[in-house]
Amino acid sequence: MATPVEAPKLGNTVEEVLVAKWRKRKGDPVSAGEVIAEIETDKATFEVTAPVGGALLETFFEEGALVPVYANLCVIGEPGEEVEAFRPRVAQAAPEGPADLPTRGPGVPTSVDTAGTSAHATLSPRARRFAEEHDFHPSAVSGSGPGGRVLEEDLRRAWFTSARVSPAAGKRIKDGHAGDLPHGSGAGGMILSSDLGPAATAMSGIREKIARRMRESLASTAQYTLHSSADASGLLALRKRAKVRGAEITIGDLVAFCAIQALLEFPDLNAELIDCRLYKRPGIHLGFACDTPRGLMVPVVRDAHKMAVDELSRGMKRLAEEAVNGSIPVDDLAGATFTVSNLGSLGIESFTPLLNPPQVAILGVDAIQVKPVRRRDGGVVFIDSIGLSLTCDHQVIDGAPGARFLQALKGKIENVESLCTI
Repeated sequence: MATPVEAPKLGNTVEEVLVAKWRKRKGDPVSAGEVIAEIETDKATFEVTAPVGGALLETFFEEGALVPVYANLCVIGEPGEEVEAFRPRVAQAAPEGPADLPTRGPGVPTSVDTAGTSAHATLSPRARRFAEEHDFHPSAVSGSGPGGRVLEEDLRRAWFTSARVSPAAGKRIKDGHAGDLPHGSGAGGMILSSDLGPAATAMSGIREKIARRMRESLASTAQYTLHSSADASGLLALRKRAKVRGAEITIGDLVAFCAIQALLEFPDLNAELIDCRLYKRPGIHLGFACDTPRGLMVPVVRDAHKMAVDELSRGMKRLAEEAVNGSIPVDDLAGATFTVSNLGSLGIESFTPLLNPPQVAILGVDAIQVKPVRRRDGGVVFIDSIGLSLTCDHQVIDGAPGARFLQALKGKIENVESLCTI
């Protein structure tokens, strides 16, 4: 019996996924549980597995296509079975590749006013982003996508052909090289080969999302960073004790636990600024920066304030492992009210963590270093000191409240042995 395979719903906010790669092709045999495709959201890449064994009778979308959730991606069954009944009633968006300037792309041409409201309904997301980034809004563009949809390559072609292009430059543009402006250094603004930079390297959807979020962070907030440090002797002693008892609790876990305890005393930092309104969150949903093969991700431990340190540690490790191997649910990458970014394990002595709006604060954890400290009796001793870097949004958190939070965090860290039971 033929069995359709749907595009899964990967989170409450995910309405469509991108077909990143087909692992199996039409006609290939597949086993139940075998990976048949990779799909991508703006946060992560996921594997689609076969629910049954059989042959891959048909694939309804090509690589690069955006697919609504719950739409049928493909059909598995026995050779010769009917598949048309499973074909989705959605227009397949063709993948967008580099511009091919000398020729038009396939499809039904249509003229679109890219500056009007209706244009945003017919421009592909990448075309819309290209228009915004290049401030390029021609009066009419012929679309080569399905149903006349305007693709990025259509706008890119119009952008470059708005100026004259030398034959050598045209060939380099076709090969993926690009210039910064539609007018070059040649006579009459002709684009010459020398005006073009190296061939562009396509960013993954996740990398584009990270880049966009970082730009939005700096553009929408008034960020400042405070740096401090704390005596790490208690952290090191507690971690050593945990290891002896077989508990895999890290310095980062302990600092995160201390940060949660400090947030309970300073709830103004456990908040979100949305449309000029400050929402103080009663629960602490702790996000933590995680380096993965797909780029930066921020898994979220929900209700972290209710957890003992060992439970918090297990939760962070589980989410980090899922993020690294690409199996983390999308809902576990959203909803943080405060974030911790730990670069201390990489030897970073001090850094400026960027806010993750709408959050109003983020804590950077630095490396442990040997540091001289003057005691009250005037003597100087050397201690193990851990650096702390707190970035706040000055729109809602002034310098003094941020500093008081760091003071409280310093006290928690230096008395961590009395806070944690291991």
